[in-house]
Amino acid sequence: MPDLDLRPLSLGEILDRTFTLYRRNFLLFFGITALPQLLVLGFNLCQVLFSGRLGTARATSGSFAILWIVGVFAGLIVYLVAYLFAHGGSVYAVSDLYLGRSTSIGASLRRMRGQVGTLLGVLILNGLVVMAAFIFLIIPGVYMACRLMTCIPAALLENLGPRTSLERSFALTRDNAWRAFVIYLLYFAIFYAMFFLFAFPFMIALGFSATNPAMVTMWTMFMQVGSSLATILVTPIVTIASTVFYYDLRVRKEAFDLQIMMNPNEAALPSSTGLPSILS
Repeated sequence: MPDLDLRPLSLGEILDRTFTLYRRNFLLFFGITALPQLLVLGFNLCQVLFSGRLGTARATSGSFAILWIVGVFAGLIVYLVAYLFAHGGSVYAVSDLYLGRSTSIGASLRRMRGQVGTLLGVLILNGLVVMAAFIFLIIPGVYMACRLMTCIPAALLENLGPRTSLERSFALTRDNAWRAFVIYLLYFAIFYAMFFLFAFPFMIALGFSATNPAMVTMWTMFMQVGSSLATILVTPIVTIASTVFYYDLRVRKEAFDLQIMMNPNEAALPSSTGLPSILS
């Protein structure tokens, strides 16, 4: 059995296990998040430099708008790829550690090969459902985001498709949305604290240097580095917590702890719960 035994947990214990896993395996989760995020940072820095050089040509070049649109789409692709690998790799790492298996940065990221398409579908469908709920005011949107918190762990660890993973998460989190809400609340509080620490000072310097293009470019680059550092440090918190939360729900509702004791090789397979889902 792993050091972190599988049993029903209170919200405080979920958060405690999240930070314990992160602290004991800091380099592992830092590396899983940092490697994809470096791709985003590199793209953003190139975009800042390129935009600075084109700044004087905006009024005379009709191609600037086209280049800007291409840059937006390219940036979106880079961000999505980085997010999927960082989030998925972290989920696999937490699962391995939770089930007493050894893992590494490379092994966790390699397991994402062949899963990007499925996870992209989960992300898009999740976003559409949450946005549709937000149309009916903020509270329904937040509620749906909380109910779908475990869709990515479900998709990866049970090999589910996009729709099935959302249904699975909606069933597992029944009567537990408030715990997901507290996890999200803590994550955003820590993220914005880190952002103000690492990036906000450069935003202030940027405002004071608005009339100096060279200084604007330099402070913008520093701001991008600070924002990326905050993202790298804080992102593992929500990915670890959502995976621990997923396992806790399976222990509570499906006796997952007994499954893994009886048959460790099949413990991560999907199980039929008969619980209601959002899409079925």
